[in-house]
Amino acid sequence: MRRRILLVGVLLLLSACGTTGSSSERAQGGDPLQVLTTVAPITSIVGSIAGDRAEVAGLIPEGTNSHTFEPPPSTAASLARADVLFLNGLQLEDPTLELAEVSLSQEAQMVLLGDRVLSEDAYVYDFSFPEEAGKPNPHTWTNPPMAIEYAEVVTDVLIERDPEGESTYSENLGAFTSRARALDAAMRTASATVPVRKLLTYHDAYAYFARTYGWEVIGAIQVADFEEPTPREVAELIAQLRGENVPAIFGSEVFPSPVLEQIGREAGVRYVDELRDDDLPGEPGDPEHSWLGLMRSNFITMVDGLGGDSSALQAVALEPALPDQAEYPQ
Repeated sequence: MRRRILLVGVLLLLSACGTTGSSSERAQGGDPLQVLTTVAPITSIVGSIAGDRAEVAGLIPEGTNSHTFEPPPSTAASLARADVLFLNGLQLEDPTLELAEVSLSQEAQMVLLGDRVLSEDAYVYDFSFPEEAGKPNPHTWTNPPMAIEYAEVVTDVLIERDPEGESTYSENLGAFTSRARALDAAMRTASATVPVRKLLTYHDAYAYFARTYGWEVIGAIQVADFEEPTPREVAELIAQLRGENVPAIFGSEVFPSPVLEQIGREAGVRYVDELRDDDLPGEPGDPEHSWLGLMRSNFITMVDGLGGDSSALQAVALEPALPDQAEYPQ
């Protein structure tokens, strides 16, 4: 009901304001592309490819639960002016998607990155995203090879919208890919040093990562309905941890989890609350405030916490190929 009221309000807002300044009018005036994104890691990937040929801005504030985030009606005005909207897709940002469907101009393009790079037979369903609920695990960007595929789609779309920028977009893709491959190689090296590659986390964000690097996700506290687990589920997780000799479990720096802390204490394992989901390290403009910085930080935390050697990851350089000019709502 709240969502229907929001969409009605948006339609009234757009009717009152109009949708002046369309993409074709801006192109004739030589203005840069107006590109919108959703979560901060995707904003970073898009910004890395767009460089200074487009104005890139995120819609979902950092540290916000993107599954449940309801964009305010004012977001409709930004969407009405956009040339391209990049979403993760895979049903991650449904409220934002629904708003975009009634707010984007007819000339604008909406790109669901996850749906482009992941075929249905490669979907992962698990405890947080059960198949009977119809939503696959959408966290593909935590897997570096898939992040490269995201960047390739972004490049193709931007070249299609701005053919004169092809050389710039292609060069930026090369720089992003080089850094992502360095992270991928370092993660493979670091993974080989981890005695027990089993993850219990606050949020179920590493399903595709685990499949690539030979890890196993044994549980997540934020279950399918995003409520706290039942006492029975907590007891089962404690018993599982005791039986599998996992040395550490991982919470979020942004979303404290007393339940996960309790599980760690009762199972006799270390609780590390330093992972981040959609909240980039540092401040906008810092080298670590990027998709690469986020993944490198999380991977180091997981490898160190499970008794591995993260030196290969620590050696991955964070300096971007060019300054990040994207706008990140805080």
